[in-house]
Amino acid sequence: MRQGHNPHKDLIIEESFYNHQVVLPVYIPNQEGYFKDSFKILKLCIESVFKTVHNKTFITIVNNGSCTEVRDYLDELFSCNKIHEVIHTDNIGKLNAILKGLSGNNIELVTIADSDVMFLENWQKETVSVFNNFPKAGVVGIVPQYRNFGHFCGNLLVENFFSKKLTFSPVKNLLALKKFYISIGWGEYVENECLDVTLTLENNSHIAVVGSGHFVATYKKEIFKEIVTYIGYKLGGDSETYLDEIILKFGLWRLTTYDNYAYHMGNIHEKWMDETIHSFEKKDISITSLTNNRNIKRESKIRFFIKNVLFIKFFNKRKYRRLFYKYKGMPKQMIKKY
Repeated sequence: MRQGHNPHKDLIIEESFYNHQVVLPVYIPNQEGYFKDSFKILKLCIESVFKTVHNKTFITIVNNGSCTEVRDYLDELFSCNKIHEVIHTDNIGKLNAILKGLSGNNIELVTIADSDVMFLENWQKETVSVFNNFPKAGVVGIVPQYRNFGHFCGNLLVENFFSKKLTFSPVKNLLALKKFYISIGWGEYVENECLDVTLTLENNSHIAVVGSGHFVATYKKEIFKEIVTYIGYKLGGDSETYLDEIILKFGLWRLTTYDNYAYHMGNIHEKWMDETIHSFEKKDISITSLTNNRNIKRESKIRFFIKNVLFIKFFNKRKYRRLFYKYKGMPKQMIKKY
């Protein structure tokens, strides 16, 4: 039986105080073998978030079926008000865990990151700067990578094909780029001279790298207004491409900061990780907000097809791609190797 009137009925939810959300899906089923150091890595990841974000950042951690020790640690962070939301589930898959973290709020930017990411100082400021200088940016990464423009960037390449602002430029932070490839086990690749240049786009004297990885990236939350509720893979399959493709449907671009603002730690704890965390300065971090938040509308089917299917079909042919490299200023000695 119900008596009386619920005082919260028909009340409108107030606009959120927060302007940036960080979502971390976590899966550490044990502390053995592959996962031996994963709990240490997770703690470093979360500590790096605490030390690098401003106070209008909403932190969500989704425990995707981790062991009891991890669960208790996350509950303690929540009870101490260090994080704003912790969600516990069985192992429902990485993307399904992310989808849970995305729902239930209306915060304009959301950063989705693996739990082995170390965020570096000023990453929020630089991320927002890319969004504000490139109104069509839909996702912004903070770790430049090799040849990311070849993945889900057809619309950006078509729209800027004849612009001199789209060109090959020297890599801003070559040491960090090599560090990333060592972290994923590509150590033999780091002396490749092709790492020396990257495709960039300039606007308002601001430079961004074309393309973005997905192990850490920030999205305009509005693109998730038609969010799916289930992906049928725990890892891999089409779960990997869902976040990559979604912005194309709205005609938005994938970009990355020109400099490097995060490290990939992997699953092995190393001394440099502790040293980096301890080097962060204690200071109040300025709040950064979007100043150029355009209305997001779906791309027409014909435009989508031309930019992201037809153009890419030709671009993926080596002879046409090499012509593009030459046209955009890649050094001649690299064209055949790139």
